[in-house]
Amino acid sequence: MSKPMVAIIGKPNVGKSTFFNYIVGQRLSIVEDTPGVTRDRIYADSNWRGRDFTLIDTGGIEPELDDIIHIGMREQAQMAINIADVIIFITDIKQGVTAADTEIATMLRKSKKPIVLVCNKSDNFGEPDPALYEFYNLGIGEPHPVSSTNALGIGDVLDAVYEHFPEKEPNEENKEIINVAIIGKPNVGKSSLVNKILGENRVIVSNVAGTTRDAIDSYFENENGKYNFIDTAGIRKHSKVNENIEKYSVMRSLLAVERADVCLILIDANEGVTEQDTKIAGEAHEAGKGIIIVVNKWDEYEKETGTLENYKKQVYNKLSYLTYAPIIFISAKTGQRVDKLFGMINKVASSNSLRIPTATLNQVINEAIAVVQPPTDKGK
Repeated sequence: MSKPMVAIIGKPNVGKSTFFNYIVGQRLSIVEDTPGVTRDRIYADSNWRGRDFTLIDTGGIEPELDDIIHIGMREQAQMAINIADVIIFITDIKQGVTAADTEIATMLRKSKKPIVLVCNKSDNFGEPDPALYEFYNLGIGEPHPVSSTNALGIGDVLDAVYEHFPEKEPNEENKEIINVAIIGKPNVGKSSLVNKILGENRVIVSNVAGTTRDAIDSYFENENGKYNFIDTAGIRKHSKVNENIEKYSVMRSLLAVERADVCLILIDANEGVTEQDTKIAGEAHEAGKGIIIVVNKWDEYEKETGTLENYKKQVYNKLSYLTYAPIIFISAKTGQRVDKLFGMINKVASSNSLRIPTATLNQVINEAIAVVQPPTDKGK
């Protein structure tokens, strides 16, 4: 791997996402004064002192909570630790060293990875805050006081991280990366599809609608090419979007469509195309993106002779403006036909970015005029 990986670890509400957003220069991670807003790993590229690196934001670790979401968040954080070259451990200077901080420090020491300890919310710079010295008790080195909100002290942290970067590797051949947004209603299997493609539990999967909140980038490379899969939060009807965090999630999903080359519109085979699916597909169509209609949970659908062709007709009937988009029937759960997606993505991306020369366009127009003469207006 040519770019070093840097994981941000810490308990909830210590300012990890604010720190992450400042370094990457975008509001990629949702910031809200509610514990547990970030749940999955979020990746973004950045640069310091001429060196590119990948930053990973993770959900807050709460060692004492054992519900399915918090267990999933701990697993996500552990995976980020496993793949990271350097770990940034963020704490809250105003809270002091807590039991959770001590447990996380023990977990990080076991990783044997370089750790940079950050004491966030140190808003008064000048004389060191006496509370800072307590953090030496964690036994993971010198604490760096920062204020993520006011962007104070972040350069010193990045300098410390830079010192731990592995030796630079020769630049790899720069193959085009295709951005693929996976969009759809909640609970149609978007996160399950990402996990099946990557062969790991990259994204937390749960039957609870709204488990995925951020648009999460996952880089993947195989013999077919390089891909960036963007798992998005399920887009619900406006009338059902009440929670502040969910409004941000829907905005992130729409932004994911904007930066995608190809959109996979996931439809639940058991429900068929719903009114909400037509609206979601319309967003991608209006944005001029390459589109593939992916009918998921096909393994659960009852079949008989001609079922596939009849289902295709029904889909195109309801999505009449998307007759140009290919349809694939898959099962994210069993992996049925998932490998066929890559060839389809390449073909759609290539078709969507095709540039037609002016000479060819003129020829087509001239042929059309020869077949049907345009009407005259006042003799012209």
